[in-house]
Amino acid sequence: MKNINLYLDNCCFNRPYDDQSQLVIKLETEAKIAIQERIKNGLYLLHWSYILDFENSNNPFIERKTEIKKWKELSVSDIGETDTIIDRMNKLCTLGIKTLDSLHISCSIEQNCSYFLTVDKGILKKAQYIKEIKILSPIEFIIEMEE
Repeated sequence: MKNINLYLDNCCFNRPYDDQSQLVIKLETEAKIAIQERIKNGLYLLHWSYILDFENSNNPFIERKTEIKKWKELSVSDIGETDTIIDRMNKLCTLGIKTLDSLHISCSIEQNCSYFLTVDKGILKKAQYIKEIKILSPIEFIIEMEE
């Protein structure tokens, strides 16, 4: 498949910096790195948002912040805040999704992304209630793409 529109949230971008001694974290990291290679090769299209900029700017680790910011340059779109995004965020918050997470999801939907990738277990548990976009972990996404 070519030109699949993806949005990776901040915790997905940060996964390689987490403690890799846990098998699930290590597997999620490997899957995320494989996805990023496919983005670099033009197989998938990465989308960016102001909320990714906001969260990354608050990263206390300069090296991580710098490396994550480089992915913005490879994205095909970068969306700012709109009334539609805020309205959708408010609706998502009623499902029990945190505000920043709801903003990420709203931005991805607004950019017509097919997939929202995250390692956030809270978001993944609520994914079934969000019909506008498919929310998966990097591992689930790799499995789906290879079926």
